[in-house]
Amino acid sequence: MTYVSTGGFHDRAGDAVSTELLSAGMPFIELSGGAYSETLLRDLQALTPAAHFQIHNYFPPPPDPFVFNLASLDTVIGERSISHVEQALRWCVALGADRYSFHAGFLLDPKLDELGNRIPNRSLFDRDRCIEVFVSRVCRLNETAESLGITLMIENNVLSARNALEFPDNPLLMCDPLECQQILGLLPQRVGQLIDVAHLKVSANSLHFDPVGMFDECHERITGYHLSDNDGREDSNQPFDEDAWFWPHLKSDVDYVSIEVYGCGMHQLKQQQELSESKRQPQPCHQ
Repeated sequence: MTYVSTGGFHDRAGDAVSTELLSAGMPFIELSGGAYSETLLRDLQALTPAAHFQIHNYFPPPPDPFVFNLASLDTVIGERSISHVEQALRWCVALGADRYSFHAGFLLDPKLDELGNRIPNRSLFDRDRCIEVFVSRVCRLNETAESLGITLMIENNVLSARNALEFPDNPLLMCDPLECQQILGLLPQRVGQLIDVAHLKVSANSLHFDPVGMFDECHERITGYHLSDNDGREDSNQPFDEDAWFWPHLKSDVDYVSIEVYGCGMHQLKQQQELSESKRQPQPCHQ
């Protein structure tokens, strides 16, 4: 199923964006980010007869914003991040969603205005310790998710060209196939990997690896995809076309795909969704 993300409408509440998506013929909606609203859950529930929701990462948006980081060694940020996921899982139940996906953690705690931008060089947390903490927290959250019938998916991080120059060591977890394999191998089998193909394209350039290797090495754990495109240096959430590099490498049996194209109107989002659906249909055999 191809969902459309609300993440590109960061200054609007999820129910308002969802209403527009529904009116444009897009009932499969991935809730991501957006503006805080005190009545958001109730307003979204009113749409559920028509809408099919899933929840991603920094949703529901809290009244007091913070940087979500399940690998943080700061106790306050770590516990707040756990509480955020627990709330998201409760919202999944309330909205009939069966997936919750989230970004892999960071070896530092970025400031709010640094997300998606240059992060100035600073000392990093110990990588092994962050992996240990991240795995422990995800295992704990998976127990809650499993009891609620919800599947967790971890999204690969993106290391931009400018942040690769800023830091001698990668400050993010799960950017490359080796570390994705390592961390997933420490987690229960039901925790899947969400491959963001745009993140993968950028990280592969920054870290000098073949992006196709991610599809091959993590094949068995891939349970979803985020689709958009970029110039290979920054994650700019640009539209993709029928010749996009990633099409031949997507698993045909994965039933979760979300369009993360930002800065365009409903008509173009609908076109992107339809292209995704057509490219992922089994192709007829020619004798």
